[in-house]
Amino acid sequence: MKKSLLFILLVFLGKMPSIAQSFKMEDIISYPLASELTSCASGSKIAWTYNDHGKRNIYVAESPDFKPRKLTSFDEDNGQQLSSISISADGKWVVFVKGGEHSGNHDNSLTVNPSSLIVMPKVEIFSIPFKGGEAKILAEGDYPVISPKSDRVAFVKGGQIWQVSPDGSPAAKILFETKGTNYSVQWAPDGAGMAFVSSRGDHSFIGIFADTEKTIRWIAPSFAKDDSPKWSPDGKKITFVRRPGSGGLPDSILPRKHNPWKILVGDVATSTAQKIWEAPKTLSGSYPTTDGGANLMWSSAGRITFSSYHDGWPHLYSIKPEGGETLLLTPGNFMCEYIEMSYDGKWLVFAANTGADVLDLDRRHIARVPVDMAKMEVLTPGNGVEAFPVVTGDGANVAFISSSALLPPQLAVMPFNTNQTIKILDKSLLPANFPTGKLVIPKQVTFKASDGTLVYAQLFEPTGGAKKSKNPAVVFVHGGPPRQMLLGWHYGDYYANTYAINQYLASQGFIVLAVNYRLGIGYGFEFHKPVNAGSNGGAEYLDVKAAGEWLAARSDVDRKKIGIYGGSYGGYLTAMALGKDSKLFAAGVDVHGVHDWAFVNEGSKTAPDAALAAKVVYKSSPIAYVNTWTSPVLFIHGDDDRNVYVSQSVDLVRRLEQRNIPFEQLIIPDDTHHWMKFSNQVKVDQAIAEFLVRKLMK
Repeated sequence: MKKSLLFILLVFLGKMPSIAQSFKMEDIISYPLASELTSCASGSKIAWTYNDHGKRNIYVAESPDFKPRKLTSFDEDNGQQLSSISISADGKWVVFVKGGEHSGNHDNSLTVNPSSLIVMPKVEIFSIPFKGGEAKILAEGDYPVISPKSDRVAFVKGGQIWQVSPDGSPAAKILFETKGTNYSVQWAPDGAGMAFVSSRGDHSFIGIFADTEKTIRWIAPSFAKDDSPKWSPDGKKITFVRRPGSGGLPDSILPRKHNPWKILVGDVATSTAQKIWEAPKTLSGSYPTTDGGANLMWSSAGRITFSSYHDGWPHLYSIKPEGGETLLLTPGNFMCEYIEMSYDGKWLVFAANTGADVLDLDRRHIARVPVDMAKMEVLTPGNGVEAFPVVTGDGANVAFISSSALLPPQLAVMPFNTNQTIKILDKSLLPANFPTGKLVIPKQVTFKASDGTLVYAQLFEPTGGAKKSKNPAVVFVHGGPPRQMLLGWHYGDYYANTYAINQYLASQGFIVLAVNYRLGIGYGFEFHKPVNAGSNGGAEYLDVKAAGEWLAARSDVDRKKIGIYGGSYGGYLTAMALGKDSKLFAAGVDVHGVHDWAFVNEGSKTAPDAALAAKVVYKSSPIAYVNTWTSPVLFIHGDDDRNVYVSQSVDLVRRLEQRNIPFEQLIIPDDTHHWMKFSNQVKVDQAIAEFLVRKLMK
């Protein structure tokens, strides 16, 4: 515990057998990672970011060849995120935000400083001409939205709405000031005003700012929480989601509950609204918690579209603006996520875990469906993984992120039709030392937990000289928990990285099992929202334990050398495994995990089942199992974590110290949950692998 982790790593690397030199950790995580893909409302222009060794830059391309062109020149690994990328409707400007950490649970718009600079970076809005030129700072602020006329950029600063011109002249100015925190700006179709959400804490309103009159009106204000405003194509109406406000009688903590919601359509002229749809009062009819929530949109084809889970899967529906029968657009046992509407308003395009192959349950493919009929088509069948689709403004092409079992996420484009060829935009960006030929193709496996729940997983088996008659094994536990690990490189940056770690561990001789435990997505509502899970019982740990036992039962696994690692919620389940079942899990790495659920139910002392819930919450927390914790562990945490407070690890480490239980630690000053600096990502990944190899490959 007292030794330097770096010293241990250097000594270990010097003694590592030749088998471990097949490729380095940095080789497999040093590819440019594409994200933040967007398209222009006219023509065929697209823009995105590449994160190349921590150097984040904007790239653009357009038809016919879609050759990537680097637009910015940010050439430092300083941890400053690029987000909210958009292209003006006239195709002249690319607007984006530099700074902040927009994947956190809190403080997303606050600056991050993982380089520990003596002058704190700022969260700033930039613009740059699409054709090329100098990137210009427009203002401090966040969440910019360009007007349909391409003449103004609205953004949020200090909870208020500001505006600035794309060229920065004149200087930014506040548009209006209102009570509460204002966000979710939606420009009117004619650019003469905007809708927005004004949160007042326990309730929220939909506001309309009229640009010419300089007035604000509230659409059917109530004691409820209204959000997700979307304009009708003619600009006369607004559709939005209404959910109950906070408060009410004290309610029980432990039982599952329906989370009600409804869709309303408001009249801008009269400020009135009418309900057009209300979710069924069932558990599965609760407000969806998959990507984008309700994904409410208003098409030019005269339909309002949305997502709902009420038939047991997160599907797409459409309804007429005046209400009536809903139309299920995507029937079947699969999920829809990352939903976008084509600019002509005729299509929804999205990622789905479905296709002709039964293994597609553990993949993602790009699909499309008309807004007014249930005629879904899978555009990218096969054994790849595709996500984050955007249709070009001319409707001719769809761009997306594409990967496979052997190739990391790369930007791709194809004609917006079926039976088309996917074009990877720039294969030359993949480093020459990327170990494609040394990777393994994971296999889909299933097994049952002790309570009979069917558990899903992907198995990475070592090949060649790394394969032995008895191999050490590792269970990988994802975070979220609403995530799904796949039969290929994950489309999200955090899990693209863990997929790379799993491949590296397999190259070192580990049999790796990436477990998709209950609470995850992709397998229906009951799997996603199970009973007695999380702080209410931790039932999902049964799936993790079953994964370890499944490995232990294999003839090619050394049952005394089964490890476990995971981050965030996966860190929580890793700590549960080491505390409850050290005899099964011989070592583990807990990366920024939750260790005490008591904070979840803070303020619920008046609940009818408060006393019982407090006991259940404690038993669902790793801190309850410190006395039975014997396996070695490495704790890793960034101390500016905006998803899981670093105090969760500080507290558990102290508890282990008080009981003289050995542990190792790696704390990253000033970095966040998502390792904003590439050099920190490398340090963390290498530490995970080094610890597991050192503890399990004796």
